Amino acid sequence: MKYQTYIFDLDGTLINSLGDLAASTNHALRSSGYPERTTDEVRRFIGNGVHKLIERAVPTTATPDDISRVYNIFRQYYLAHGTDNTHPYDGIMEMLHELRRCGKKIAVVSNKFYDATKELTDFYFPNMLDAAIGENEHLRKKPNPDIVLEALRQMGVTNENAVYIGDSDVDIDTARNCGMPCVSVLWGYRDRRFLIEHGATTFAETPEDILKI
Repeated sequence: MKYQTYIFDLDGTLINSLGDLAASTNHALRSSGYPERTTDEVRRFIGNGVHKLIERAVPTTATPDDISRVYNIFRQYYLAHGTDNTHPYDGIMEMLHELRRCGKKIAVVSNKFYDATKELTDFYFPNMLDAAIGENEHLRKKPNPDIVLEALRQMGVTNENAVYIGDSDVDIDTARNCGMPCVSVLWGYRDRRFLIEHGATTFAETPEDILKI
């Protein structure tokens, strides 16, 4: 392993959270009198933060106030049900343990709102991360580099000898904006063809592959 610092996306990379994201989205839509979305639709809406997920999920006739209302319903429900069906992908825990054993720095950066990011990382990866940062009012969402740069700052390192790992086009762009190589995982919410079309060059078919790159 030539890298010393590993920056991970969360949803679709470390955890399979699609079921809980879809359930929370449909709870918020249903509570607001809007049609529900399929799980596959929600999967395609994920990647740019929860607010953007809700913007994409509501009907085009929804006003900004409507979107804010649905978002707040989603947020409250998801904080209570975000771990109902979510779980780390097979091999993730073993891979993280090996990185820790080798003395690597590990961070999670997510466009999910901060409270949910912290709750999920504390729940699934206790004492395994050096930093975990979600969307907040002080940092621009990915693909802007702000969240990654803040994670590097908290860990006391730079982007030298650092690698970014994610499952989406947003992650590819984020790594590029941070001057870091990107490993695109193939078990997440986007397939190989989509990732190649958006500039992916290095792939991991299993979490173990991350240790070999």
